[in-house]
Amino acid sequence: MERMVIFFMLFFCSSMALTTAPHKIAKYKQILKTIKLLETTVKDKDVELLHTPENPEDECLFTAVTCFRNGTLKLQPENNQVNPKFTQTINILKKFTISNTGKHCESTCESYEKKTPKEFLKSFAKLITKV
Repeated sequence: MERMVIFFMLFFCSSMALTTAPHKIAKYKQILKTIKLLETTVKDKDVELLHTPENPEDECLFTAVTCFRNGTLKLQPENNQVNPKFTQTINILKKFTISNTGKHCESTCESYEKKTPKEFLKSFAKLITKV
């Protein structure tokens, strides 16, 4: 009887671990798709340059994602008319987060180099593939 209970517990735990991974992968794929969509519709000339984290250390991933989330709020549509699709795309990125590792990060958003919105989005996509 004990062996059967242990077997079912192991089976349950392993099945839960397997169902968690595809959800995260789908979430990251959705974020990448959203970033690619924004790259084609974002205004890139005469706009504010954005702090762009590039190749952050593992302990700074949470800070880097926070910088990207804050930066997406400053993006503007290419044709100066805010359409619902652009707003919806920004809202998807605004909600994205990763868990904080609890390790101390020396970098702040302001310590990263400022780049154009399209370069900003390319770096954001690179970070998502790293995560």
